[in-house]
Amino acid sequence: MAIIEIVSRSNRHSTETLNDFADKVIASLHQGIHVVVIDPFPSGRNDPDGIHGLIWERLLAGEYHGTKEKPLTLVSYTASYPIKAWIEPYRLGDVLTAMPLFLTKGHYIPLPLEETYNQSWSGVPERWRRVIVKEGDARTD
Repeated sequence: MAIIEIVSRSNRHSTETLNDFADKVIASLHQGIHVVVIDPFPSGRNDPDGIHGLIWERLLAGEYHGTKEKPLTLVSYTASYPIKAWIEPYRLGDVLTAMPLFLTKGHYIPLPLEETYNQSWSGVPERWRRVIVKEGDARTD
């Protein structure tokens, strides 16, 4: 069994919401559920090492420090002992790497993130594309 979690702004709203998100991922892993985390936002004051850094620290697995060059992360966790993480840092504009979606501890299927994004975006009506792009531009200023 596996789940895919896409981090939202509301997951980063406060320390409490970040901890809730991390708890959900960790509980899933401890229940034998493999997890892929797609984090399209840079770290903030409540998670200086990003969502993965917070999860990894809370798993007592060590430290993780993201980079300024590639501040966003894709992570695939296996619910094995010890828990393992496949980390792919990226930045806005990078082609999204296909991530392993583990179905068992040793077997996975590639999760085609770039292709999925492109197909989804192509289905967004032009009116909403303008709204999304405009809001995205406003946040980068």
